[in-house]
Amino acid sequence: MAKTVYQSPIQNVLFKEEQRFTQWYIWLLLFVILLIPGYGIVQQIMLEVPFGNNPMSDIGLIIFLIGMLLVCLFFWKLKMRTIITRDHLHIKFIPLANKRIRWKDVASAEIVKYSPMIGYGLRFSSLYGTVYNVKGRKGLALKLKNGKKLMIGTQRFREIEDVALGLLRRM
Repeated sequence: MAKTVYQSPIQNVLFKEEQRFTQWYIWLLLFVILLIPGYGIVQQIMLEVPFGNNPMSDIGLIIFLIGMLLVCLFFWKLKMRTIITRDHLHIKFIPLANKRIRWKDVASAEIVKYSPMIGYGLRFSSLYGTVYNVKGRKGLALKLKNGKKLMIGTQRFREIEDVALGLLRRM
């Protein structure tokens, strides 16, 4: 009786990159926005001086602070993972997207340098289609055989280009 050997999907990984929002200006902006309800709570609840001309209720300020803390936690947890195997490219933009593209469905791939106006996050661009981007200005632009386009931002553009173009040449 033949024994079935389990092959871990990790053994097939040719490229793996994980990115997070680590830009100082994003965190500075979040911190400044977090200071608003924090200062309001100190002034209105602790010092008993109304915060602003038309002050929010104490409960409203607390809810605003909790909401801003949740936004900060969301950004802290956000990460984009790109995994390339011989069969597919897998984009996990936790918790926003989980997309798997088979290499046999890809018509072309190239590394592009894009405008900073493309922005961060999960976006749509008329030039690149669906854009998955966390930081930087370079990405892997794919054109699929069905006409759809997508672009995956990367910090390791030389490595991802070598792997992706090598796999496409074999198809």
